[in-house]
Amino acid sequence: MEKSAKRIIGFDMARALAILGMVIVNYKISMNAEGNGPEWLKTITGLLEGRASAIFVILAGIGISLMTKKARMSGTPSKEYRKTIWRRSLFLFVLGMILFLMQWSADILHYYAFYMFIGSFFIVASSRQIIIATVGIVLTSQIGQLLLNYEFGWDATFQHYELFWSWKGFISNLFYNGYHPIFPWSAFLLFGMWVGRINVQNHSIRKKMISVSLFTFVITEAASYTLIKLSEPAMGLEIAYYLFDTKPMPPTLLYMISSTSTAIIVILLCIIISEKWRETAVIQAFVYTGQLALTLYIGHFLVLAVFFMFGGLAENTLPFAVTIALIFCLFSTVASTWWRKTFKRGPVESLMRKVSG
Repeated sequence: MEKSAKRIIGFDMARALAILGMVIVNYKISMNAEGNGPEWLKTITGLLEGRASAIFVILAGIGISLMTKKARMSGTPSKEYRKTIWRRSLFLFVLGMILFLMQWSADILHYYAFYMFIGSFFIVASSRQIIIATVGIVLTSQIGQLLLNYEFGWDATFQHYELFWSWKGFISNLFYNGYHPIFPWSAFLLFGMWVGRINVQNHSIRKKMISVSLFTFVITEAASYTLIKLSEPAMGLEIAYYLFDTKPMPPTLLYMISSTSTAIIVILLCIIISEKWRETAVIQAFVYTGQLALTLYIGHFLVLAVFFMFGGLAENTLPFAVTIALIFCLFSTVASTWWRKTFKRGPVESLMRKVSG
């Protein structure tokens, strides 16, 4: 990826789909529209919860592996790469905390900063070490969910983390029971770093990865459904869902496996599609949108802030929230295309490069 000609634009396309999926989920939740709509729309938007953001984080891991490939393959010292990642992590942490101060409690950027910081220590680690660390993080998270109080810090509605600004609350939110806690979400980034070492342009490898991911997804979802049904009489529906659901809160083992599987399928399909129709206007528009993902993430919050100022975040219908999200996505795609034809990077992406190198 040292030259644009070698750039795997499927990653950019997947990043665009991820950020657009995150917009739909965030607008649905922020506009209090989760259950206020037709069943088919609730099902579709429900499938995006925790999966779009998982794609986003896995792609970050892939990006780190591609960026640091020289250090891994030629023995070049990884110190400078690590420092660059640390500076970018600090930038994202500060940016995320600014958003949090502006009442964006669902921010992912300040978590994302810690994922990257952790990932920086695995730049030259073996693939085996990365997989072991990934599994260890997920299993540690599962133990925590069994032994600790997952409701700690949250209000009665489970929408506002009341103790975030206390040390104990901040640490708990960051590591254990926030929207995207380090345990287990940093495992997505490490898994992405492992995927970034695989030759995903090899057709045979891609076919195997898609087949395994699809099979794993089906088996995991079937296991989740079966375990919930079988355990409900003994422990109750709430505890059964807590242990075996594939929703992102709490991030169960089955959720991690299922969302990782769907992320790999989406990413590889984007690579295949973008290779076949690389020069088409639609694919280029998605690629440009993916390259401005950070800017668009900030932008989607600013739109919500405007709605909040005019009382637009009260009870809304799901179709309304999704419509606003799709309008934002359409505008973002058009604006990103225009911007990238004029500038090399998005405004927030450029600022991060200037600050972090």
